[in-house]
This record gives sequence, structure tokens and C-alpha cells, in this order.
Amino acid sequence: MTRYPLFSGQRLVWTALAAYSLGMLDSSPRVAVAAFIPYHLSILQNPSSSRSTVLFAKAAKNKKKGGKSGGAVAAGGIKGFGAAKISATSGDAVETDRSQSARRFYEYLEQQDAGDNLKKCALGFFPLSNDDTKLRGVVALRDIQKGEAIINIPYELAVNLGQEGGDPTLPAVELLKDYCQVMQSTDNNNNNQRKAYYDMLPPFRGNDCLGSTDFFSDEALEALQAPLVVEETLKRRERTKRRFEQEISAATETNTNNFPLWVDGSPVTQEHLQWAVWLITSRVLTVQGDAEEGRSYRLLIPFLDMCNHDRKSPHVLSGRAVPSGELKVVAGAAVKAGEQINICYGGGVAGNDRFLQDYGFLDSDVGAFEMVAQQILGKRRILEGAGAGAFIKEADKEATLKKLRSTTMEEDRALLASTTDNAMRSAIEFRLAVKKALSKQIVMQ
Repeated sequence: MTRYPLFSGQRLVWTALAAYSLGMLDSSPRVAVAAFIPYHLSILQNPSSSRSTVLFAKAAKNKKKGGKSGGAVAAGGIKGFGAAKISATSGDAVETDRSQSARRFYEYLEQQDAGDNLKKCALGFFPLSNDDTKLRGVVALRDIQKGEAIINIPYELAVNLGQEGGDPTLPAVELLKDYCQVMQSTDNNNNNQRKAYYDMLPPFRGNDCLGSTDFFSDEALEALQAPLVVEETLKRRERTKRRFEQEISAATETNTNNFPLWVDGSPVTQEHLQWAVWLITSRVLTVQGDAEEGRSYRLLIPFLDMCNHDRKSPHVLSGRAVPSGELKVVAGAAVKAGEQINICYGGGVAGNDRFLQDYGFLDSDVGAFEMVAQQILGKRRILEGAGAGAFIKEADKEATLKKLRSTTMEEDRALLASTTDNAMRSAIEFRLAVKKALSKQIVMQ
């Protein structure tokens, strides 16, 4: 598979133009020409080719929303009224989400010419662990063939937050403003119909966003034993603070732009903007626009952005940010009814340092920790943040290893067993798994 460099060859992402040659797409890549990448990755077209890249990627989220289910799924799709569960290949029944908010969202898709998606898939609840916790995701309602579009969203349904850039606080201001306006509006125009979609976003101060290092306490940040992660987290917090003071707080005080109030009628706070920044880093995709313009845009794509993460997912994202464009998840392998539709977040090149910062969860795949270990040992370029695009500096390497040596793995396990705070548990799980990966890497040297 071909690789194309980003930032003058300093950062690499897997491309999926080769998906056609690998048999993952039934049509030529000229048909599925577009680029999808998570917001925090940038894109560069192959300088020697007129073709665009299609990336294995996803803006994501670790959804743990509850919501009552008990609706029906018939052969015709989610709008049928038959059994409330569908059978997965494993024999386990998958509950579909038929809560009031989900029903409003399904109606919104119907109204916006995206209702055909509900004949193939819907929102469902999947077991997350051995307890009763369930993860909301996208479930297939029928068998789907390899090469078939699983999800197909009209470009006009996406929320366009402007051209691609490296600062997530800028589009976060626009998203927060639109969110407040839409959620308070009583009009029924097309823009305000987005309320049904915004209702499905992870809530402010919900467990999803609190899993990100942006919301960690100082104690939890220190517990990561990861100086570069802490440095980037603090820089993003400071950038968010400045953006709030410059564009929201100052404007409100001088009454220059009448920034809308929060949904409960109270003034918007810095913490609200911090939540919006997290929505940008965890859900927004950068999608190429018109090929001749050479521009990329930051999009929130309803339904498509509700797919969960699987590093081994074969499915491909395709489409362009152009009028009448179609933003798709294309099946890279056959899908059986009842199976969860997952996508690989982070373009397949993001490790758990990024997942914890940008999404708010840890990827259980050992490869996500091995990537962090390789960065620390100078075997892999840093993807994002301090030192992005380069190998770790020797001083940063030594500082990180010193932090990691400050506790033993036995001490980490004991502390993990006695800790109930979610952020602290994530921090300890992170450093413990990184130490395991480092031990493996050093042994292999």
C-alpha cells in the first residue's frame, strides 16, 4: 500500500487509494475520490498525481450514552414495527435505539433525504464489558455486501465548520455559537432542524468528554507519567482560555457580537468552549472539497460520526465536500445483520497518547500502546503536539523514561485496584500499558 507524506515528509498517514486494487471497492478509485481524515491530522495530495487520497480514518467518540430502547426493527428498516431486537451472527440479540431522541434523529434523516440509510442500519446498544454497561453504536439491519455503501449522507446535511486548520478552538467557537442558537430556537427551518442531531451529541460534562485529558485534574495529568501529553494538554487549555477571552467573554462584555446564551439561558462559559473543542477533536472530519480548488473543510457528519472505533475495521470513508456530494462509509468486507459498523479512528496511525487526549478513551488494541512506546524510544515520529513530525528529542525521551520509572508496574497495579476516580484510572492504565509495551520493545532490540 502506498504512503504519502504529510508536512514535507515528516508525518505519514495510510492512504486507501489502494483499496480498489486490494479488492475492497468494486469501483475505480476515481469514483470514490475524496479524503477523510480526523480533524487533528492534515492532508496533502500526492504531488505527482491528480488523484486524491481516500484515508482509513474517523472522527470519533467513545459513546456510552444510555437512552431507552425497545423499538422495532423489521426487514424494511428501522421504521418498521416488529421485533425490538435483531440477531447478531454470534447469536446475541442487539437492542436498537428507539428512544424519543433517536426517533427524532431518524425523522431528521428522513426529512433531509438520508432516510434510505435506515433501511440498512440504525443505532444500537452493544455490550462494553462483563457488567451491564452498553455502548451505543451503529448496527447493520440487514446483510451488506462488500463494496456497498453502508452509510451515505448528503454533503448538505453535514455541518461545515470552515476550512481545515491546526487550531481546534477556532471552529469550536463557530460550533458552540450554532449549537446555542439551534438548541434555543423554536423555528422549524432547515438549520434549526439540526436540533435533532445536536441532541445526539455527547452532552456537556458527560462521561464521554470527561475522559479526555483536557478535563483531567492536575493529579490525573501527573499520573500519566507522560510529559509531552501533559505539555500539549496544558497548551490546548491555554489556547482555549485565550480564545474564550478574545471572542466570547470580551465580545459579551462589550456587546459587540451578541454571542448566544447557553441552552438554559445562562452565559456561555470557558468550560462550554472546552467541551466544544473536544467535540472538534473527537468528531470532526477533514474532507477535501472541489479537486480544482484544493481546499479541505472541517465537517460534522450526522450518523456517520456515530460509528465506534475498531483499529482493524476494513471499512472505507469516501466523498467530497461539494454541493450534491455524498459522504459514505463503504463496506470493505461483507457485513452480517446485527453486526456493529465500526471505523478506524485516527487514520490507523494514532496511538493511545492521541486517543486519550482527543477522544477520551484508550484503545484496547496492543498496537495503540506499542505506537506510544516506539515514539518514546525514538523509533517513530511524533504524530501531533510538541515535536510533531519529528523524532522525540533526547531530553524529552529521558524525561519521559524518568517519569515512567518513578513507579513500578506492581505499584501501578496496586494503585489501580484501589482507585475509583475515572480519570486517575485511565492515567494509571495508560502508563501501565505503555511500560509493558516499552519492555517488549526493549527486549526486541
